[in-house]
Amino acid sequence: MFRNITPVVQNLLLINIVVFVLASFVFPVLDEWFALYNIQSAYFKPFQFLTYMFMHADFWHLFSNMLGLLVFGPLLEQFLGPKKLFALWMVCGVGAGVLYTGYSLYEYKNMEEKVLAFEGNPDPEYFNKLVLENRGYFSPEVFDFVDQYSRNPEDPMYIDRAEKTLDAILRLHANAPMVGASGALFGILVAFGMLFPNTQLFLLFPPMPVKAKYLVGAYALYTVYNVLLNSSTDNVAHFAHLSGLVIGAVLVYFWKKDRNSFY
Repeated sequence: MFRNITPVVQNLLLINIVVFVLASFVFPVLDEWFALYNIQSAYFKPFQFLTYMFMHADFWHLFSNMLGLLVFGPLLEQFLGPKKLFALWMVCGVGAGVLYTGYSLYEYKNMEEKVLAFEGNPDPEYFNKLVLENRGYFSPEVFDFVDQYSRNPEDPMYIDRAEKTLDAILRLHANAPMVGASGALFGILVAFGMLFPNTQLFLLFPPMPVKAKYLVGAYALYTVYNVLLNSSTDNVAHFAHLSGLVIGAVLVYFWKKDRNSFY
């Protein structure tokens, strides 16, 4: 595997590993600067659309993304050429960040409307509904408060606490950062599946061979399922993964129509 590594794949691996080491052990502030924040966050900067894809949450996050690049990237680079492999990685990564930011902005505005609706007409049942929808943001103690509030629906103290709780969740929605090269990697995956659909890949879990087109298709369906599920307890940016898949598929579709453009 390492003997067949190609130049662009090698450079991307090195950059991601070096940035991870620097952010983890030398300059931890890089995580705050270079992660991608929602547009409505005070921490948002436009350059984060590029930098977030070189940041990773932990070693296993980095390992899984770089392993995917190492497995699928070299053959794609040999077929597409280094310029197109690099363009595929960057366009899918940046594009996934842009689309995810639009999606997260929509979710934030939707949550903001619900918070304003509660503040305009405080109601324990509606508060309980919002807590259940966003239970991934709460500690278990909030459910004790829900019970207390439901027994004292007119008490100003409980209403004030409920409003402050929802405002805190709104701030968390605004300031939740995204990191990782998964959007770019999913572009690589879909490109591999479209260009080498019948290539046999051997899975480790379960240990069995599978064609690339079926593996990519399974990933795509799983990603769509998680986007539709939209669980607040899941901290994976599935919409960014889906965005990378779609952008990668569109790029490869047009490249395949003009086969003379491969270099």
